[in-house]
Amino acid sequence: MKLTVENVSVRIGGRDLVQEVSLEVGDGEVVGVAGPNGAGKSTLLRTLYRARRPTSGRVLLDGEDVWRMPAGWLARRLAAVLQESGGDFELTVYDVVAMGRTPHKRAFDGDNADDRTIIADALSRLDVADLAYAPFDRLSGGEKQRVLIARALAQQPAAMVLDEPTNHLDLRHQLDALSLVGGLGITAVIALHDLNMAAAFCDRICVMDGGRIVAVGTPAEVLTPQLLAEVYRVDAEVALHPESGVPQVTLRTGGSRLTS
Repeated sequence: MKLTVENVSVRIGGRDLVQEVSLEVGDGEVVGVAGPNGAGKSTLLRTLYRARRPTSGRVLLDGEDVWRMPAGWLARRLAAVLQESGGDFELTVYDVVAMGRTPHKRAFDGDNADDRTIIADALSRLDVADLAYAPFDRLSGGEKQRVLIARALAQQPAAMVLDEPTNHLDLRHQLDALSLVGGLGITAVIALHDLNMAAAFCDRICVMDGGRIVAVGTPAEVLTPQLLAEVYRVDAEVALHPESGVPQVTLRTGGSRLTS
C-alpha cells in the first residue's frame, strides 16, 4: 500500500508546525522520520492517522484521501502506535491487544477462533504472552509499549505509523520491535530519535527541521557529518559498519566519542 503526503502544512495557534511537506512511501517500504525536538515529526505523523487535520495538503493511501474516507475504512488499512499509552485502561493486556481486531468486526461481535489465533500470535511476537491477563495500567512503560505494538499487529494493517515506538524499550526489545516491523512487509513510517536504529532498520530516512523536510534518501545518503552539524548542531563521525555496511553515527564530545 502506497502512502503519499502532498504539500501538507499544519498551523496551530499561529505557529507553522509542518510546512509544505511532501513524501511518498512505497508499498512495503520502511521510512524513518528523524530530526531534533520540535522539528514537526509527531505533528506530521498525526496527520497520517487522522489525529490532526492538515491546514492544507492531502494524505493519500493508494490514492484515496484518508480525510475523506470513513474511519473504519482507514482502521482496516492503517494502524498507529503512539508515544503515549492513551490513558490507563481498566483492561487486561489480552483485552487491549484484542482491540486491534475491532475494525474487522461488526458491532458487538465476539472473538472467533481466527481472532484468538491472531491475538495470541501478536502477544507472543512482542514477548508479552505471559502478561496476557495482567492489568494493562500496572505495566511498566516498556511493557505498555510492547502491548500497544502487539495491538497494532493484531489489526493486520497494510500500513503502520509508529511515533517513537522504542522510547521506553530496553535494547533487546528495541531490536525485536524494529526487526518485527521491518519483517512484516508492510508500508511503515517510523519516527525515531536514534539515528543508528533508523539507519539499521529503515529503507530511507526523512530528516525534518523547523517543520520542513531537509533531506530524504537512503541512510548513507542522508546521514552525513555536514547534515548532522546543520540540523542537530553536533560534531559527528559517520562510518560504515565493516560487516553490514550500515552507516553508524558517533558523536565527538570534547575528545571523547559517544555513539548516537
